[in-house]
Amino acid sequence: MSDKHPGGRPTKYNKEYHSNIIYWMAKTGLTDKQMAGELGITEKTLNNWKNAHEEFLLSLKRGKEEPDSKVEDALYQRALGYSHPEDKIFNQNGVPLVVPTIKHYPPDPTAIIFWLKNRRPDKWRDKQEIEHSGDMSVNIGKEFDGI
Repeated sequence: MSDKHPGGRPTKYNKEYHSNIIYWMAKTGLTDKQMAGELGITEKTLNNWKNAHEEFLLSLKRGKEEPDSKVEDALYQRALGYSHPEDKIFNQNGVPLVVPTIKHYPPDPTAIIFWLKNRRPDKWRDKQEIEHSGDMSVNIGKEFDGI
């Protein structure tokens, strides 16, 4: 058997560097296209690295978990509505007056629809599939004889 190189350009992939850096880039919320640009490679090369290097793919997935969970939680909160403390600042005769209040956000219909379409597609997707069963034949009786 020959130890001959299979041909093509040698890879820029570095196991230690790229697995660590991809984790941190994914954790900041960058898209695959943005990460590829930061690494100086094409998105196609990034996808090839995901397929060829399991540690790279796992680092990418781990990095995406936290920001994805935060966005999922925010969507959930918007769908249900939520409240949080907020300070209102007023000017009272040239002196700042801080008044603690509670800011309320009502449930957001768009977030509700998005959540339900994705979590309960059998009930909430735009296209409903209905299965018909039974006898579908039409019986034309004597009322039409002689026409």
